[in-house]
Amino acid sequence: MSKVVGKPLRRVDARAKVTGAAQYAADARVPGAAHGFLVMSTVARGRISRIDVRAAEAAPGVLAVLTHRTMPRLRTPPGEVPYFKSFVPLQDDRIHHAGQPVALVVAGTLEQAQEAATLVEVRYDSERPRAALLDALDEAYVPPDSHDEPSEYTRGDVAAGREQAEVTVDVTYTTVTQHHNPMEPSVTLAVWDGADLTVHESAQGIGFTRSTLAEALDVPPRNVRVLSPYLGGGFGGKGPVWPHTLLTAAAAREVGRPVKLVLSRAHTYSSTGHRAETHQRLALGARRDGRLTFAEHTTTEQVSRTEQSLHAANKATRLLYGIPNLRTVQRAVRLDLPTGSFMRSPEATTSHVLECALDELSCELGVDPVELRLRNDTRVDLVTGEPFGSRYLAECFRRGAELFGWDRRDPEPRSMRDEDGLVGWGVAAAAHTGGGFPGGAARVTLSEDGTALVQSGTQDIGTGTYTVMTQVSADGLGVPTDAVRFELGDTRFPGAPLSAGSATVPCTVPGVFAACATARDTVVGMAVRDPESPLHGRDPGRITVRDGRLFVTGDPGRYDTYRAVVRRHGEPVVVNSPPQDSFSGYSTGAVFAEVCVHPRLGTVRVRRVTGVFDPGTVLNHRTARSQAIGGAIWNIGFTLTEHTLIDAHAGRVVNPNLSGYLVPVNADVPRVEVEFIDKPDPTSPALNARGFGETPSTGVTAALANAVYHATGRRIRELPLTPDKLL
Repeated sequence: MSKVVGKPLRRVDARAKVTGAAQYAADARVPGAAHGFLVMSTVARGRISRIDVRAAEAAPGVLAVLTHRTMPRLRTPPGEVPYFKSFVPLQDDRIHHAGQPVALVVAGTLEQAQEAATLVEVRYDSERPRAALLDALDEAYVPPDSHDEPSEYTRGDVAAGREQAEVTVDVTYTTVTQHHNPMEPSVTLAVWDGADLTVHESAQGIGFTRSTLAEALDVPPRNVRVLSPYLGGGFGGKGPVWPHTLLTAAAAREVGRPVKLVLSRAHTYSSTGHRAETHQRLALGARRDGRLTFAEHTTTEQVSRTEQSLHAANKATRLLYGIPNLRTVQRAVRLDLPTGSFMRSPEATTSHVLECALDELSCELGVDPVELRLRNDTRVDLVTGEPFGSRYLAECFRRGAELFGWDRRDPEPRSMRDEDGLVGWGVAAAAHTGGGFPGGAARVTLSEDGTALVQSGTQDIGTGTYTVMTQVSADGLGVPTDAVRFELGDTRFPGAPLSAGSATVPCTVPGVFAACATARDTVVGMAVRDPESPLHGRDPGRITVRDGRLFVTGDPGRYDTYRAVVRRHGEPVVVNSPPQDSFSGYSTGAVFAEVCVHPRLGTVRVRRVTGVFDPGTVLNHRTARSQAIGGAIWNIGFTLTEHTLIDAHAGRVVNPNLSGYLVPVNADVPRVEVEFIDKPDPTSPALNARGFGETPSTGVTAALANAVYHATGRRIRELPLTPDKLL
């Protein structure tokens, strides 16, 4: 075997992306494609009393204006995943939220479709919506378990733990609605060829998209092909299948032409999910030595009237520390708002509260925040009672403190300052589960020129899947990376799971590696059976493969090559590997942050972030580091600027754009220092690696909030931490 895994290989798709050669869904060239554009409801609750499409139908270039009266009947796909909604729009006159599609205009050009959409006249019998979480907390209820997450969980004796506690904190925190805002809005390009449907889609799960389209359109899954070779960001918003995909495919069949629909930026705010607003209460208790005795964490989350699945998982409270007596409850409040969904990372909202409450507890105890966490570290998953496969969180904290210079911190709030203002240092743990989906499969084709084509129906959402799978394939085959071409994003390839939940590495790597190892062993077997091979008659178990050469271990001068073996065979060698066992792990880390707060203006500047992480074996240090830096950037926005503003009376988003919804820009981002423990998890079949992508999207929010408290002495328990709250 070669040893490519672990090296900081440059992204194999980088040149295609920076030169414009990468073909995203909207770039697909399909002759005769028409364009779709949605008309959205302007009310949040009620019914359509009248819809007049005559002017729109008469507009230049218009092929069809489909409404609830004329849209073909579609079946509502069952279950929470992959289709989160319990209804398909344009099937009846009922309005469930503002921004719900009420018409789909199809025209020859995008501009014609947009113009005609303004001519559709809609009148409503509207009802007063309920859109503010805090106004409806008395209606909160505990829904059924969703996404394998318990809505209620208890271990130990919480009442006894309260009695044992010598110091307690009981705090309430809130987080606001946020939206994914990927650079590339969601796209569907649907093409029918008789009974066969091909869909070019910006999707985090091409298999989910195929099965949902087949269900909604009542066609066999084998008749549906989904292509998604590149994504311009997803962050969870492109994981589920949303109505616009189904409507576009139905419209294309109706008009008899390919139809492309690209959501406008404003349309994404009601069409592809969001991070739901939360209200959280957390009580923590500890002995004077800092040992936690109990925790009680209640999370209340906004859901829609039509769905009730929750996404702000409080796994960190259950898994991160050795809390012997614990109760967690997740509640829902039904509001007249669009359906929420996963948003990178769903566990960030609840881990934020846990890590901020621990900081408050450390102040009450007079124990250093790092030391408090070290005293409550656990090597055992207290939910299952089994040891973690590997866990180096304590090492992350110690190494991070060393890199950051934590020992120079004066613990007194408002004690550190310089010429720019009040300086604060904060710390928090990062943690996220990864995997748990069914494993993926792969196919390997070894050609007569000695190169390998490896295919799997996974996705690259920007995390580096093309690159890491190329490395895994090269190691499995024993060839250089330039002898491997890895392809993904096509449902004609062997199936692989959704690219979400940090599942790509733990659930897809085993299948890819197994397929390559099987292909390697197949060629070795061909060589030792071939009288023309220098390895004829040798023991296959003693054959080593490195850099495309097959040789007897310890005798590299006597060798054969992939190229020669396959050429003598006379045709490519094709190996299909079935899905392999998948893996669910728990990656952790420690995040340290420094902020500077202007004492009069209340503005917060992030000066530096240091993160040390434990993802098991690091498959590619370059792409993993990129994920850590991206997580820090993402959470600077989460902490300081991002806030979807909703008119509580109308139930409408009032800032559905990037001029009013503020994401971090280069000037907001400081130096981010990243290190990895890089020790294998022996329980992981994914080459001892765990899922990691979303882990860096936890921890940073609390580290920043704790740093702001240290700088100012003000504890702000509502995100984002805007200047008005600090003045």
